Amino acid sequence: MAEKNREGKPLIHCITNPIAMNQSANAILAVGGRPIMAEHPLEVEEITKTAQALLLNFGNISDIRMLAMEKSMAVANSCDIPVVVDAVGVACSKLRLDFFEKLMAIGKAMVIKGNYSEILALQSRDYKASGVDAEPNLELEKVKGAALELADKLGAIILATGSIDVITDGGDVTLVDNSCPQLGSVTGTGCMLGGIIATFLAFDNDLTAVERACKFFKECGNKAMTEKGSGTFMVKLMDRLGEYDA
Repeated sequence: MAEKNREGKPLIHCITNPIAMNQSANAILAVGGRPIMAEHPLEVEEITKTAQALLLNFGNISDIRMLAMEKSMAVANSCDIPVVVDAVGVACSKLRLDFFEKLMAIGKAMVIKGNYSEILALQSRDYKASGVDAEPNLELEKVKGAALELADKLGAIILATGSIDVITDGGDVTLVDNSCPQLGSVTGTGCMLGGIIATFLAFDNDLTAVERACKFFKECGNKAMTEKGSGTFMVKLMDRLGEYDA
């Protein structure tokens, strides 16, 4: 893995969607990382080699980003750089689900993240959902079972996000409660969490880093909750993230 520089601030390479690029970059900055959102296929290998973590987010997928992700995944694996795959939309898009399987054939992710519906879709191609949000009223035990099966199959940490986050490496299952409903009132909060997880992994490359990232993000969300509306909430959320003491 490339050495940290700039006073110990790790470089986090994100190939992600433009919808939440700004929020994700600011979230990474808030927790002590340096974001770079390079996605051109002719430069991503060079950029990834210098990073301490790689985030691949399937939101608003495109041919260019798919090719870039393939190249970066291979380089990250060869350089022992932790990879977070955020499988946005695999429950509603065969293209994204097929691409996930292709990516897993190219390399190994340390963390695979998705909402309840996305994790169920990764575990069973027969499962379908509408849009990129999780279907309501999914049973926690069913999600836990799917996460355990996926972790064992893919040799990865599985994170199923929801009102209760489910985290497992195929052994024990950790649940992160303390739900913040207002996090769902603005776009990009799931993408921000992906960036925070990647940053935490750059500092501490283990399962507990994922748990701490999820707990921290929900705590910030609850501290930021407001009756003034979603715009004010997003500003307050960024303020709370900025209070992080690495």
